[in-house]
Amino acid sequence: MAGKNYSAEDIKILEGLDAVRLRPGMYIGSTGVKGLHHILWEIVDNAIDEASNGFATRIEVILHKDGSASVEDNGRGIPTDIHPKTGVSGVEVVFTQLHAGGKFDEHNYSFSGGLHGVGASVTNALSEWLKVEVYRGTVFKMSFHSYYDEKAEKYMCGVPCEHLTDTKQKTDKTGTYICFKPDAEVFDTVNFNFETVSKRLKELAFLNKGLEINLIDERVGEDKKPIAVNYKFDGGLHDFAMYLNEGKTPLYENPIGYKTEKDGILIEFAIQHTSDFTESLFSFVNNIPTPEGGFHETGFRTGLTKSLNDIARSTGALKDKDANLLGEDFREGLTAILSIKMKNVQFEGQTKTKLGNAEARQPVETATVEGIAQLFKDPKLKLTFDEIVKKAQSAARVRIAARQAKEVARAKNSIDNLTLVGKLAACTGKKPELNELFIVEGDSAGGTAKQARIRQTQAILPLRGKPLNVEKKRIDQVLANEEIRTIISALGAGYGGDFTMDDLKYHKVIILSDADQDGMHIRCILLTFFFRYMRELINNGNVYIGMPPLYKVYKKDIVEYAYDDEELQKKIEIVGKGYQIQRYKGLGEMSAEQLWETTMDPARRNLIRVNIEDAAEAEQMVTALMGDRVEARKEFLAQNANFNKVDTFIDRVNI
Repeated sequence: MAGKNYSAEDIKILEGLDAVRLRPGMYIGSTGVKGLHHILWEIVDNAIDEASNGFATRIEVILHKDGSASVEDNGRGIPTDIHPKTGVSGVEVVFTQLHAGGKFDEHNYSFSGGLHGVGASVTNALSEWLKVEVYRGTVFKMSFHSYYDEKAEKYMCGVPCEHLTDTKQKTDKTGTYICFKPDAEVFDTVNFNFETVSKRLKELAFLNKGLEINLIDERVGEDKKPIAVNYKFDGGLHDFAMYLNEGKTPLYENPIGYKTEKDGILIEFAIQHTSDFTESLFSFVNNIPTPEGGFHETGFRTGLTKSLNDIARSTGALKDKDANLLGEDFREGLTAILSIKMKNVQFEGQTKTKLGNAEARQPVETATVEGIAQLFKDPKLKLTFDEIVKKAQSAARVRIAARQAKEVARAKNSIDNLTLVGKLAACTGKKPELNELFIVEGDSAGGTAKQARIRQTQAILPLRGKPLNVEKKRIDQVLANEEIRTIISALGAGYGGDFTMDDLKYHKVIILSDADQDGMHIRCILLTFFFRYMRELINNGNVYIGMPPLYKVYKKDIVEYAYDDEELQKKIEIVGKGYQIQRYKGLGEMSAEQLWETTMDPARRNLIRVNIEDAAEAEQMVTALMGDRVEARKEFLAQNANFNKVDTFIDRVNI
């Protein structure tokens, strides 16, 4: 097996850590919740790389009481010998040098997610301290810390406390243990979210068949035991598809899948259709999620369409005179997981969200055609493919009808454009990147918002009643809904496969609803629509939730606003004795001046930016909350009653 003689000489150095401290966003995206978890993922990904390449079978992650986190694997262990160019151990090189690691040489790692070689060193640079133990016959130890050097008048980050020490303590274990504490001077919060960590580790266990991953959360009261979960899936992607479809009605009982190697690329996929109307494709490259897709997704979709059309013709479902079905027909209601592992990966951007390797497209397409053809030969799967083709033909009929309805709507719209956007109070600004669209609950609140806005950059779209829940409807039913058509028309960027950011008229889409159950339901409905038909809008960070205050605390000329009960007590202390409280039941109770200064003024407002940290988990959340399965919804709400504050999906910002 490649990489058996793994030594410090294998670690290639492609510069210190000052740059990381100065501009952390360049390396981890942000210093918010997402960035905090990013430095944990960098260490986890290194352990996963050991497992993916056949060197580790178990990983343990612990969230400690003191705010630190540790990751241990039973892989080979970071090289402990002296690096020939630096004169220090391989461990010290890995944690103090950017662009240093064993993954630039293919004989050590066939496939790797940590291709930039900055992971361990960036985590070290952004931590108060970091400790590492390596198990290679004996136990090796080393630690690092960050501090302000008054003489040098600069912050020293990730500095070794000592060189690597061989403790001479014998051990039968192999692998690496890393424990670090994120620096509160860097991050907005240093509190790891258990659900966020748990969901990502569960996903990694699905992607790495048979790998055991343990997660322990020690941050509980002294009278309670730590929370511990264990993930191990011997079915791999098959189990992943079953998990994603738990809240849906499958078209056929078991997912079908295929695994092969083409041109040095390991390719694996699993698919299962459901009675739903939207496509859910989740792709991964070397275990890294690629929510923005890339050439591997293009190859998969092309191969799937070609092979299923071939099957439709071979079974007589499509006659010689019939046109081929479209890819979108075959993908209606499809849940698919595509996982590839390849060398020399080129992700677009440090956040690794899109695969840029054009050479991946053809092997994936070929593997998909080959895999579907081979599965079709199994007599047990004949009914499965019959169901897939029947659903695609039904989708095609709806697509054709929807296209005809769309053409009628266009003709009508050309006569009277106000049919679609008559309720919209557009802004006068011509630069989409500066423009904001407020989607406001109710005509009353919409009227107030129109009075409060800045006409140059803020547009107002009032909603009359609750919009359609698109999770339960076909595309023709979605387009028949006036509220949905109005939103599509106002944004001007299309929908579904035709959606394009280039035509987007407003780069901030802000949902503004009451802070009650009805308001929350409207937010869920709108977010479901964006998730299903304009997902790129969420992926690009263009969707926000406006946060109107719940309370006004005032006395004479002193006025303070509170956005929750906890903040209310602080505001009462600020205003002092003799205060009065006004509880807002809805946006309509506010004057235009109050709505402006609390919710619409860019200098003072609070917005929640909606993001998808984990697309697969977001898929399950939307299905559970907005689908037809009542039991699934009850179970989800019982486990996530406070879902509006789950860090996985939302990130509060002042913007």
